[in-house]
Amino acid sequence: MTCKFSTTQRAKRVRTRKIADLLAETYPDANCALPTETPLHVLIATILSSQCTDAKVNEVSPQLFKKYRSAKAFANARQAEIEKIIRPLGLYRNKAKNIIACCRELGKQYGGRVPDEIKELVTLPGVGRKTANCVLVNAFAKPGLMTDTHFCRITQRMGLTAEKEPIRIEAELAKLLPAERWGSFSHQIIIHGRRCCTARSPDCTRCRILRHCEFGLQQHIPARRA
Repeated sequence: MTCKFSTTQRAKRVRTRKIADLLAETYPDANCALPTETPLHVLIATILSSQCTDAKVNEVSPQLFKKYRSAKAFANARQAEIEKIIRPLGLYRNKAKNIIACCRELGKQYGGRVPDEIKELVTLPGVGRKTANCVLVNAFAKPGLMTDTHFCRITQRMGLTAEKEPIRIEAELAKLLPAERWGSFSHQIIIHGRRCCTARSPDCTRCRILRHCEFGLQQHIPARRA
C-alpha cells in the first residue's frame, strides 16, 4: 500500500494548513527553548545551538551572559575565555570565533544592535538563514521559517516537500502558509519532532496529523480522527 497526496499547489496548501491547525491545537504553547531576554541573547544562543541540544545551551548560557553583557563585551573578549565556558557544547573553538567576529561586526555596522532584517543578519559571521530566521522569530516577532533538522526531516516525511536543502525547503513551505504563521508553525513542527515524530521511531499511533502524512499512512496505521 502506498499513499500519495495531490501535488498541486492548491492541494498542498490546503493540507499544510490543516496540519498547521492540528499542530497549533496540540502544542498551543510552543515557543523558543533558548534564552530570549534580548536579541543579542537569541543571536548568541542560536549560534551556540549548532549541532547541540537546546538543553545543553541552557546549561551554559547563564554563565556566558553573566560575564559578557553586550556585543561590545563579546567583541573584546579573549577567545580562550569564551571557549572555556562553551566547551561542553562541542565545536567550541569555531563557535567562540564566530561569536567574537559577529559581535565585532555588530559594533562596526550596527552600533552594537542586532539588526532585524534577514538581509543584514546573514552578513554577520556565523549567521546563516536558519540562525537569521530564529532571530527574526524569537527576538523580533517577525515572520521566519526555522529550518532546523527537525523541521526539514518532518516536512519531508509528511510529503510537504521533496527538497533536500534547507533554503529550498524554506522557500517551498513559505508558499504554503501565510507569513504570520511561519514562526508558530516552525516551533510546533520542532516540538512535534522531539515529542512524537522522532527520527528513529516516530509514534504514529498517537499522532494527530497522521491522516495528512504520507509516511504515516504508508505504515498501514489507521488514521485517528483529528
